[in-house]
Amino acid sequence: MEGYFHSVTLDSEKCKGCINCIKRCPTEAIRVRDGKANIINERCIDCGECIRVCPHHAKKAIYDKFSVLKNYEYTVALPAPALYAQFNNLEDTEPVLNALKDIGFDDVYEVSSAAELISAATRSLMESNSLLKPVISSACPAVTRLIKIRFPALIPNILPLIAPVELAAIIAKAKAAEITGIPVEKIGTVFISPCPAKVTAMRNPIGIEKSQIDAVLAIKDIYPLLVNVMKTSQEDFIVKAGRIGIGWAKSGGEAAGLITTENYLAADGVENVIKVLENLEDEKLGEVDFVELNMCSGGCVGGVLTVENPYIAHAKLKKISKYLPVSKNRLSDSIPLNMFWSKDLESTLDSEPHLTRKEHFERYAKLEQIKEGLPGIDCGSCGAPNCLAFAEDVVRGIATTDACVVRMREKMENMLSKLQKENNTQNEVNL
Repeated sequence: MEGYFHSVTLDSEKCKGCINCIKRCPTEAIRVRDGKANIINERCIDCGECIRVCPHHAKKAIYDKFSVLKNYEYTVALPAPALYAQFNNLEDTEPVLNALKDIGFDDVYEVSSAAELISAATRSLMESNSLLKPVISSACPAVTRLIKIRFPALIPNILPLIAPVELAAIIAKAKAAEITGIPVEKIGTVFISPCPAKVTAMRNPIGIEKSQIDAVLAIKDIYPLLVNVMKTSQEDFIVKAGRIGIGWAKSGGEAAGLITTENYLAADGVENVIKVLENLEDEKLGEVDFVELNMCSGGCVGGVLTVENPYIAHAKLKKISKYLPVSKNRLSDSIPLNMFWSKDLESTLDSEPHLTRKEHFERYAKLEQIKEGLPGIDCGSCGAPNCLAFAEDVVRGIATTDACVVRMREKMENMLSKLQKENNTQNEVNL
């Protein structure tokens, strides 16, 4: 896709041509050709699953370095709630927030605070019955892009609210400009992210024209810096988020924050997310009001840019949230317009829009014909995740049927058998 930024990239020198990544990619965006993996840009959703499963570390995420702070006169850290779950023996978030200022940020605005405002807005919209149910959360950009690519019929069900981090950036910039008098363009809002999908969302915003996030750092890079400066005696930092906001870090946290409804479903992990979306597309979940989906296992705490095991992180979040109020942030009046999307989502299912209807039908017929001639065992030896994907590659002209190892073996066996019969017949004639 021209002009589209991807945070997940391939280091071809490290790639050994194994097929771990093609089998795990939720959008079949990876092929192995000539012994190396290739990422199909228009299909990649930057979920980071290939980074997680690659044994050779050939997949990597692009994000900003800490030195990006030098580009701004005033910087505000936007810590994801998942950041708090990375530390041992942490009973509240105050030491982390103070440490962010100690390592160089001028101020901190908690993304969990903005998450509570999004929760409040969602509750209001749900109660007004103004949304198409079941409502699908828009918080995970990888899920939203997955829907655009594989499940476009579900686009109208996506919650039309910006992500908490985007709202956090808007509020943080306005607050910093008011306090300091520094022009907004010289204020840098820096998100500390658990996953590469959030990096992509900053460069290619969902539902809005331009993101107010200026840079994205990885939790795994910031974690050691914070550990080095965290100490017991620090200046007081007034924590502005409660259990609901911090709960967004784990699967089910956003849905539980709705409070007013128990008819919700929360799923995490690639296979589970796809299964739920398939059921939604088939209208099998009509009794559900709200659906929260996270591509990473365990939720944001399972992102590939974190350092802690997601299940251990869950336990840590419980300890941190134990004495917090339910929520510290509420909408004072109606939902501000800047919390809504300003543009509609469009399907990216058709990767070849230039083809006519007739050409699409002709390609489909050819695809079915090629598919019938394939073994149907989805072994991945051809470099595609399954036989159907391989047939699509052949139709598009990016692969040939000779790449099917099973089919080629059958051809070779038939040829050898034929030659053997001919030799036997010739021997009989000679005798």
